[in-house]
Amino acid sequence: MPLDNPIMFIERRAQKWDSLSDDAQLALARQALHRAAETLAFQAEFIADEMDGGTLPDRGGAEALRLLVAVMRAASPAGMPVAGHA
Repeated sequence: MPLDNPIMFIERRAQKWDSLSDDAQLALARQALHRAAETLAFQAEFIADEMDGGTLPDRGGAEALRLLVAVMRAASPAGMPVAGHA
């Protein structure tokens, strides 16, 4: 069980990661970044909608959250340069 010995669990994961090619590590890292950005964008949109609906107090935050979403989506991993290539 991973929770029985978290140090060994982490070490095994690190060994598996290190055994991946650089291209595979890059692809996985990009996918993780994309998923994280989409999760944040969804949450920001949800909060903005709640402000618009009156569930949460709005102090100008809804538009700021939507701007954040637009910036995150504009800077999606597909548009990011490959690491190590300037």
